[in-house]
Amino acid sequence: MKKFVVIGAALAFSASASAAGIDSRAYTCSGLHALIAAKNFVYIGIPFQGYVVSGASFCATDERLESRSVAMSDSPACLVPYCETRPSQENT
Repeated sequence: MKKFVVIGAALAFSASASAAGIDSRAYTCSGLHALIAAKNFVYIGIPFQGYVVSGASFCATDERLESRSVAMSDSPACLVPYCETRPSQENT
């Protein structure tokens, strides 16, 4: 919960934050990775519609770090890290 408060506060006070997020296609793959490393998390509005993070420490306890490919200006498939909710394991 604390992590989400920090992320929310950072977005609220960030001059570059916008409701739409960034368009990953405006960045090169290495450029986006540098931005993620510098800011620790970035909201990609187009085409991902979610946050990418610099490491597992930005994931909640019920999430794990995964990779997903997004389109970039220099590549149709650049892998970026994001937090995905772990599937619940029900005992049957």
